[in-house]
Amino acid sequence: MSAKTLTEPADAAPTSGETLLEVNGLTKHFPVMGGFPFKRQVGAVQAVDGVTFDVHKGESLGLVGESGCGKSTTGRLLTRLLEPTGGTVKYLGQDITHASRKEIAPIRSEIQMIFQDPYSSLNPRHTVGTIISGPMEINNINPAGGRANRVKELLEIVGLNPEHFNRFPHEFSGGQRQRIGVARALALNPKLIIADEPVSALDVSIQAQVVNLLQGLQRELGIAFVFIAHDLSIVRHFSQRVAVMYLGKIVEIADRDALYTRPRHPYTHALLSAAPDADPDNNSIERIRLTGDVPSPLNPPSGCRFRTRCWKAQEKCATEEPPLLQIGGNDAGHLTACHFPEDGDAAAKRAAAAVPAARTTED
Repeated sequence: MSAKTLTEPADAAPTSGETLLEVNGLTKHFPVMGGFPFKRQVGAVQAVDGVTFDVHKGESLGLVGESGCGKSTTGRLLTRLLEPTGGTVKYLGQDITHASRKEIAPIRSEIQMIFQDPYSSLNPRHTVGTIISGPMEINNINPAGGRANRVKELLEIVGLNPEHFNRFPHEFSGGQRQRIGVARALALNPKLIIADEPVSALDVSIQAQVVNLLQGLQRELGIAFVFIAHDLSIVRHFSQRVAVMYLGKIVEIADRDALYTRPRHPYTHALLSAAPDADPDNNSIERIRLTGDVPSPLNPPSGCRFRTRCWKAQEKCATEEPPLLQIGGNDAGHLTACHFPEDGDAAAKRAAAAVPAARTTED
């Protein structure tokens, strides 16, 4: 095995600049029922609340944040596995926010998803061939040479033996199962893939194999990715732009290098400082230990949702919600939702020592 770390970000895949996906004010509230016999809504879990971003053709956008911030729910809203409560989702200019099954059918094949758990996302009663050919059968796609040959081609593309066509999921390891999930997502030649923490359930020794497989496919096929993860080193390696979520909202979004070297939002600083360091004796990293727990999405704080844990919070933070805006003119496209953002130069000095170290290898 030749070791390849994730320390240095890979070169960005070329993008056309054309907007593929436009998300504006996307919201998802899950009702909470109470009373007797539980037919009255007494509240709502504000899982996603006013998320706005876009994805360009061939681009990879990372979506990061701690558990429960709404990352996975956002991914399922983009693929219309969940019905949005509010906001809009446009794909190539077409509004698909509340499109019917018939209306969304023509573009369903162009937006695919890779699920987090490679064990539960594959039907244990179906063979690999049936799992990968299923999307083609549902969409009445008959590739040249037949579906069986196409499945074998896909297995080879993702690094599996085409002869495993008739095997069942339980005969494969976790990494191999995730590769099967990748092959299934590629079966319909998508333009956009939502990867929901595709390596978090895998052993660290094979995480880089799957990440670099996805990156290679993005380069060769020009597929756009929304890469959902909480591992900052993997996101930095894979994504060209990164959006940071906290309690259902995006608090910062920027180019990869700008966000990791000049973070402006205090929460982004805290995330970067919490990344594990390979040197236990390294005292140069400023560790930011947030106090308190993440507030409940049933009753989020007024104003800035991060204010209850922020060391820079003032009275204004409790009364006014900070808009997601560009601060200063140095970093175009670097948007921050904070009334008192970090100074860019000072942030760069502190962040330089806090860049996450690689911890995985590739064969």
